[in-house]
Amino acid sequence: MRKLFAKIYALAVTAVCLAAALPGAVRAAGPGVGPGRLYGPGSTSSQTIDLNAPAPEGELRGVWISYLIWDKLSADQTTFQMQVDEILDNCKDWGMNAVFVHVRSHSDAMYPSAVYPWSKFVSGSQGRSPGYDPLAYFVQAAHARGLQFHAWFNPYRITGYLMNWSEVSSTSPAKRWAFDGDPSNDRNVLLHDGSYYYNPSSEEVKQMVVNGVMEVVRGYDVDGIHFDDYFYPELDDTLEGRWFDLPEYLASGSSLPAAQWRRDQVSDLVRRVWQSIKAEKPQVVFGISPQGYVEHLRSDHNLFVDIDRWMSEPGYIDYVMPQLYWGFETKTSDGKAAPYAFAANLDTWRALKRTGNVKLYLGLAMYRAGTNVTDYNETSEWLRRNDILARQVAAGRQSGDVSGYCFYSYDSFLQPEALGEVTNLRPLFWN
Repeated sequence: MRKLFAKIYALAVTAVCLAAALPGAVRAAGPGVGPGRLYGPGSTSSQTIDLNAPAPEGELRGVWISYLIWDKLSADQTTFQMQVDEILDNCKDWGMNAVFVHVRSHSDAMYPSAVYPWSKFVSGSQGRSPGYDPLAYFVQAAHARGLQFHAWFNPYRITGYLMNWSEVSSTSPAKRWAFDGDPSNDRNVLLHDGSYYYNPSSEEVKQMVVNGVMEVVRGYDVDGIHFDDYFYPELDDTLEGRWFDLPEYLASGSSLPAAQWRRDQVSDLVRRVWQSIKAEKPQVVFGISPQGYVEHLRSDHNLFVDIDRWMSEPGYIDYVMPQLYWGFETKTSDGKAAPYAFAANLDTWRALKRTGNVKLYLGLAMYRAGTNVTDYNETSEWLRRNDILARQVAAGRQSGDVSGYCFYSYDSFLQPEALGEVTNLRPLFWN
């Protein structure tokens, strides 16, 4: 049924695109569409965005394929390969040239690993082998279609959505440290607000994460290594139950504020991952997709992403891919234009990009297409318009500072609510 829907969907997109190409045709965005312009109905902005702005050479066009997609794939090798082929064919048909695929979501592996247990999302049970190498096929099938393959990692997360502590394999580093009777490593794993994480300040954890990344770099022909925004959870140093690695900070004797010390822990890992990759395969890129509002990244209470350092100093990342998941018309609760609305937010990231030599890609929200997003408009922008993502790509191209885009997520392209956005976006990637 899923395959049949995908085919019907693809035919519908093709039909609309062909209709839009006819003389005098009006695209699905509705009134106000003309050559090189795409406003969409209900516009509150007089800004014109040129859809004919040229794409920069080598523009990246990617899709995130998360563990939630893996969870829907068959453990049977033949069926799995057919499903992967369908996924990649769809990505190619949408005009993409890259996929960002989860290879580790919860201290696990979508491949045979010497460091982590097999992922539950591959075989149905963490630690159980499916009997073949799913990652090897995914990489080979992507390259056969001319798609880059970027291996996506969550470095610290152990449990979370669809993954409970009771499901963590006894072979996991998390449980080996927890139950080996050695008190010196008990705090390599921390429980916080009901979820388990690796301790970012632990030297053993840092080396484990680097080792896990490097076995993928050495063992597979990946084009890139990718981290998203799961670093530190939200902390409160005034409450013992929520102060996380505060004991390590106090024991360190550091004269830095706790927030900067924590940023330094994450930056140390990021620097070591980058250096290890470049020493082994200099052509493999390493990048991070943080939350999209810079002021949140500079918080002293969560994430502890030293974005200013990573963007301005060499030796941390090759690209940044902020998750700019807001529309153009997003407001704050008091009705004012939000500083994280797309255009203002893009300007912030452009300025940050110019402090160094890190490439800027934009993470965009296909998952919001056609849905009732709370944006403090009388009617959500995402319900009134189906040209948001096309205009965001065009705005990025016009800026001259954006080198590519990635969309969250694969499944969202197949939702009926997203048909208009996909239809308007697709010609930009096929012109």
